Amino acid sequence: MPNAAERPRRVTIGPDGPLLVEGPVEVVADDGTVHVSRRFTVAVCTCRRSRTYPWCDTSHRPRESRRGRPPSLTGGEERGAVS
Repeated sequence: MPNAAERPRRVTIGPDGPLLVEGPVEVVADDGTVHVSRRFTVAVCTCRRSRTYPWCDTSHRPRESRRGRPPSLTGGEERGAVS
């Protein structure tokens, strides 16, 4: 995909999230694989936790349980289990 001469691509860097790049874009991975997106704006993963890497799938966000509490690591804490 050739670079357009109109104006530079805008990249927005957030504090705890992906890079937002005005599209269309080509992303070349460290193994040389080329990923293409023709979307208006693309979220490029910076945490490497995304299942759709190099595109962000919001895996970087902290998760909460359905009851609004942080998820338990073992589940025993909710039932009053002693470690």
